[in-house]
Amino acid sequence: MKRLENNALFNDFGRTIATVLFEENTYPWEILPKIHDFITEVGILLPKDEYEEVKENVWVAKSATVAPTAYINGPAIIGPEAEIRHCAFIRGNAIVGEGAVVGNSTELKNVILFDKVQVPHYNYVGDSILGYKSHMGAGSITSNVKSDKKPVEIHLEKQKIETHMKKIGAILGDHVEVGCGSVLNPGTIVGSYSNIYPLSSVRGYVAGHSIYKNKNEIVEKEEY
Repeated sequence: MKRLENNALFNDFGRTIATVLFEENTYPWEILPKIHDFITEVGILLPKDEYEEVKENVWVAKSATVAPTAYINGPAIIGPEAEIRHCAFIRGNAIVGEGAVVGNSTELKNVILFDKVQVPHYNYVGDSILGYKSHMGAGSITSNVKSDKKPVEIHLEKQKIETHMKKIGAILGDHVEVGCGSVLNPGTIVGSYSNIYPLSSVRGYVAGHSIYKNKNEIVEKEEY
């Protein structure tokens, strides 16, 4: 279970405005139901010389770039130097970190993107947390609801952890690279500095510093 704790997945909680959520909770999925209230409570306290409330419960840093064709529903916080590109769809309960990129036709819902995260091309990210400098290749998505609509379980080797939550997408540690066209199934957790091959279907826990080729071939990354 230690491998699934916030401290193991994210090196520096200071890389997100939601630092306190990671400090006060042990596991990342425990944070997901708390994103909405956190944004509404913190948003009103953001410095007005740095952030503008562009509409109700939507706070955008003045240094961020938001395409006129993008749609942002509240509550949401868009951090400094973030880039929200053409036709991005932010449905609400979203924290987009400093310098993060939300790209063309990417959809976000109930998420925390740490600083410098990139979801730049045709991504769906729902009920998920993406660590510092993680990147999702074009067309890769998080699946956040099981087909049988039962609560999502977290799989750690032969252990199943009950969450009692029906919607959990993926948790990516820092510096994770997800290949194009991959599907991260409900409750997927990928440790920091790991790579997921393109067109993968990923389920369960992938250890940090790994290369995921398929479910039967996960190898340790070589150090350079």
